Amino acid sequence: MEAAQNTLPAIVVERLPRLVRAIRCLSAREIGDESVILADELAGITAMVAEKFTNDRTAEGIQKALLLTVGCVSLGLEHELMHEGDEAALDFLIEHGAEHAFQAGFRMVRDLAALPEDSLVGEYDQDPVYAQRRMKDLFVDICSADPHQNWSGYEKFEVQYKQRKAVQAIVRAAGWLRRHHYAGPINDADLNAEGVIAVAIIFAIEGGGRIVARTGQADFERLVKSVRKNKPDYEEGWAALMKQVPAQHQPVIAERIASYRTNCTVIQKIRTRTAMKTLFAEFENYAGSELDADYG
Repeated sequence: MEAAQNTLPAIVVERLPRLVRAIRCLSAREIGDESVILADELAGITAMVAEKFTNDRTAEGIQKALLLTVGCVSLGLEHELMHEGDEAALDFLIEHGAEHAFQAGFRMVRDLAALPEDSLVGEYDQDPVYAQRRMKDLFVDICSADPHQNWSGYEKFEVQYKQRKAVQAIVRAAGWLRRHHYAGPINDADLNAEGVIAVAIIFAIEGGGRIVARTGQADFERLVKSVRKNKPDYEEGWAALMKQVPAQHQPVIAERIASYRTNCTVIQKIRTRTAMKTLFAEFENYAGSELDADYG
C-alpha cells in the first residue's frame, strides 16, 4: 500500500509532429516572407493531397488531407534531420521548402510499400492496382498526424521498415533456392518463402549438397528411407548446403537451420519408427504450398 502511495505519476512527454514544432519556432523570429511562403506551400501540398488521396470536395476530405500533409512533411523532416533540433527543422523548411520534406516522406512510404509484408507472396502482390491501394493505406496509417496530438509516425515507419526488410531477406533467400532447385528453376508467381526454406533444410540432412526447393510425397518418402538406412550426419548436410548459398542469403538460412536443429519435429522423428503417414503430415506443416500435389 505504501509503495503504491509513493509511486510517482508517469511523465507525459509532448511529442507533437515535427512540422508543428518547427512552425512554433517562428514565434521567436521576425515575421518575414519566409513564413508567408511556407504557409502558401503547405496549403498547396494539402490541396494536392486532398485531390489525390481524399475526397477534396468535402470539409472532411480537406481535414484528412491536412493531417496527412502534417505527417508526411514531419516524416521527411525526421528522416532528413535525424537528431537535429526544431530550429534546424525550420531552417530546413525555409531553405529547401516544405515540398522537399514532403517528397522525402512520401518516398519513404513508397519504398516501404514496395517491401513484402509477408513471406507468403502471391501474384496479386505484383498487381499495380493492389500496389497502389497498399501504398495509399500505408500513407494514411503512418502519415495521419493531428497537429495538436503526439505523433509516432516515424517510429511506426522504422518498426515496419525493419520488419519488412527481414521478410524481404527471407523472400530473396527462398527465391535463390528456387532458382537453383536441382531439377531446374521454379518460376511460379506464388511463393511460400518459409516453405521453400523448410524443404531445403529438411532435405539437406541427406547430405550431398543437392538443393531441393520443392518436393512431393514420393520424394519425401525416399528421403525418409534414405536417412533411416544411411544415418547421415545432419551437420555435414547443412554445411554442404551453406557452401552453395551466397553470402547475402546465408544469415537467413543459418538462422533457420539453428531453429530447425532443435525445434523441427520432422528432423527429430525422421529416424524413429514414426509412421510415414504421420511424418508426412508434419512435413506438410513446414512445406505448405511448396509441396507438389501430383502424388497421393
